[in-house]
Amino acid sequence: MADITRRLGRRHLRGAPTAHIRHHRDGKLLHDGTGISFWFRALTAAISEIPVDDRELAMTFHARTADFQDVAVQATVTYRIGDPALAAARLDFSIDPGTGVWRGTPLEQLGTLLTETAQQHALAVLARTPLASALVDGVAAVRERIAQGLGAEPRLPATGIEVVAVRVMALRPEPEVERALRTPAREQIQQEADRATYERRAVAVERERTIAENELASQIELARREEQLVEQRGTNTRREAEEHAAADAVRAEAEAARSVKLAEAEAARTVRLAEAEAARSVKLGEAEAARTVTLARAEAEGARETGEARAAAQAAWLRVHGEVDVATLHALTGTRLAENLPRIDSVTVSPDVLTGLLAKLGATEGP
Repeated sequence: MADITRRLGRRHLRGAPTAHIRHHRDGKLLHDGTGISFWFRALTAAISEIPVDDRELAMTFHARTADFQDVAVQATVTYRIGDPALAAARLDFSIDPGTGVWRGTPLEQLGTLLTETAQQHALAVLARTPLASALVDGVAAVRERIAQGLGAEPRLPATGIEVVAVRVMALRPEPEVERALRTPAREQIQQEADRATYERRAVAVERERTIAENELASQIELARREEQLVEQRGTNTRREAEEHAAADAVRAEAEAARSVKLAEAEAARTVRLAEAEAARSVKLGEAEAARTVTLARAEAEGARETGEARAAAQAAWLRVHGEVDVATLHALTGTRLAENLPRIDSVTVSPDVLTGLLAKLGATEGP
């Protein structure tokens, strides 16, 4: 589709490299070419846009073979417009000056022309071909016949159309017929598969028999070797017992000799320890005796000094008390007595005692 823009009442067309533009005004051709751009007036311009690139046209149609079986044909035709001027004269490729869209449907007309022409030639070749041959060689035959028919069609060059290539992708019968045709092949394939399965099973059975025989022979050989192994183990056990007995005898002798040596060494060590203990005891006794004598002397000296101190203190005490009057001594004696007496909760004084005490107090205070 052409790119059309509007500027100040005029329009500008910009074509694509794959589109051929033809511009007429008043019946005169003003612009003609591919990928051109120009200004024009919408009211006086007649513009055609013809695509010149290769185009693919896919088609699917049904045909009938010589044995009256329906088949579906899938094909693709590649074509291009080789003469844009001729194509624009035979088909309506004119575009709207305002939008750039085709006014008609030229490509659909070309598709219809190519499809009907290809279908005509495909039907002609399939109508004379049985279904089995059509399924085997029909694709190549139909492709070749369609290519020849399109190349010989006079309407295509007259319209400026060139056919580039023809491809036939598939040629299929109806599902029921296709299923019926597949059945013999499937049966044959199944038979081949079954035969291969039977052969594989036979081979597997033979291999299993061989494996079983090998296993039996292996078990027999293993049993024989097991018997030899048992005999060898008995011999080895006896040999090990004899070697253990000899080793135990040697070990006992060595243990006895070691015990004797240990006893002798222990006796010698005990003697040495006793001698050392005796010497140490003698030394400790001498040291203890010396310490006892020293302590006794110190205690005697201390006792003597303590006695002398006590005697001096007693003499001083007596001397002091000898110089004090009798009343003071009585007071000190009462105080000392009160300090040494037990605690007294209550005192009961009789009238006789109270009278005597008052009399003594009065006698003391009188003089």
